[in-house]
Amino acid sequence: MTLAIFDLDETLISTDSDHAWGEFIVDQGLVDKTAYRETNEAFYKDYLRGELDIESYLVFCCSILSRFELSELHALRVNFVDSIIAPTILPKAVELVESHRSAGDFLMVITSTNQFISEPIVEMFGIKTLIAPEPEIKNGRYTGQILDTPSYGMGKVIRLNKWLGQHPLIMEGSYFYTDSHNDLPLLRMVDNPVAVDPDEILRKEAEQSQWQIISLR
Repeated sequence: MTLAIFDLDETLISTDSDHAWGEFIVDQGLVDKTAYRETNEAFYKDYLRGELDIESYLVFCCSILSRFELSELHALRVNFVDSIIAPTILPKAVELVESHRSAGDFLMVITSTNQFISEPIVEMFGIKTLIAPEPEIKNGRYTGQILDTPSYGMGKVIRLNKWLGQHPLIMEGSYFYTDSHNDLPLLRMVDNPVAVDPDEILRKEAEQSQWQIISLR
């Protein structure tokens, strides 16, 4: 089976779900509006520049999870996905995923957005395999900590290699679709790197490397 890997944010959906979740919890009145929004924006700008401290960011965005019961968080997440994320699903992205499914390819999403947020979004595409930062749960509550290597930058390669070591699939013929230059390490690992509505840095690299460039917008 050919491995077809997709980034999530700004690739399959037309927003950054991590950043959008931060805005959502601000709008829900669950955090200090000014301080939280300013920090969320600062981290997002770091990400766009390729300068994100992923460990610090995950502590920031996962700390809210430790404040609530799982049932409360799941109710919030349903509201978030239905009201904020569902309208951002790109029809052409759905078609792309389905074309790989029809070809018999193995579908996977690798994202730096934590599993709590990304899992239900990925499920909407019918994709069962997700590699994402995994928030720790102890005694039925999130601790605010992350397990394993965060799947960001080179971390995506590390996590994918670990996954490949546990599954009978190989990288021959593999695809990876993403919008972000932060994903250059994984793009360089696959046989078919595809830049999707790429940021400026990725577009330049894709053009120089003669990678395919597509738009799902």
